[in-house]
Amino acid sequence: MTARALRPEGSLDWRLLLTPRWVFATLLVIAAVAVMIRLGIWQLDRLEQRRAVNAQVRSMAALPALDLNQAWPTADLTVMDGRAATVTGVYVPEEEVLLRNQAWNDLPGYHVLTPLRIEGSQAVVLVNRGWIPLEDGGQSLAKYAEPGTVTVSGWIQAGQSEPRRGGRPDPELAPGQARLEAWNFVNLERIALQVSGELLPVYLLAAPVEGAVLLQRSAPEVDLSEGPHMGYAVQWFLFASMLGVGYPFYVRNQLKRNSTAH
Repeated sequence: MTARALRPEGSLDWRLLLTPRWVFATLLVIAAVAVMIRLGIWQLDRLEQRRAVNAQVRSMAALPALDLNQAWPTADLTVMDGRAATVTGVYVPEEEVLLRNQAWNDLPGYHVLTPLRIEGSQAVVLVNRGWIPLEDGGQSLAKYAEPGTVTVSGWIQAGQSEPRRGGRPDPELAPGQARLEAWNFVNLERIALQVSGELLPVYLLAAPVEGAVLLQRSAPEVDLSEGPHMGYAVQWFLFASMLGVGYPFYVRNQLKRNSTAH
């Protein structure tokens, strides 16, 4: 008596699921569901990180301006990204550098990053003084100089140790080259190597000044939304549910078709 004869009429032969084809397909579906669930969890983690950053930005924005002349070196400036600050000192124009790929009203150019020696100390803070046109980048920046003792207001900004996604790394110094004049991002650790004095671990984005015409400045653009992470998480969980629930129905239909065909 054959196995076919032992099975009741219309019953499904579940043993087919043990064939290599179905074992491979089932393992593939299980792996896909697991990956989708993991991606959903990852998006929820990203959401929590975004919320933590937003909370940090809001807390810094609510604080009064920090006087860097009084706060350094006792304050931990690395946790004050986005806080308003002021500093008094003298610029060191011979050590300033340019930040590439900066735009103003859709015009290409640079940002001018100038070390400022903090009054009463040997500490130096790098100040992003604003935007200049692309054609001025290869010329003397003397016309943008701000000589003498100055007081600068702005916002504390964290530097970068590596480029953001899609960004280009800064080149290494060529043999015999003492310094880089233009940078792709504000790498404070490397810039400190060509600045005299103790460079602070953050830099200052200078605030716009009423009536100033030398350099174009704007306040930092801060996105306090939660981004698309919740939507992405829901999508991944939905895809996992559809595949996890739909696959058994697909298997049953295929087994029914196989049973009918035989």
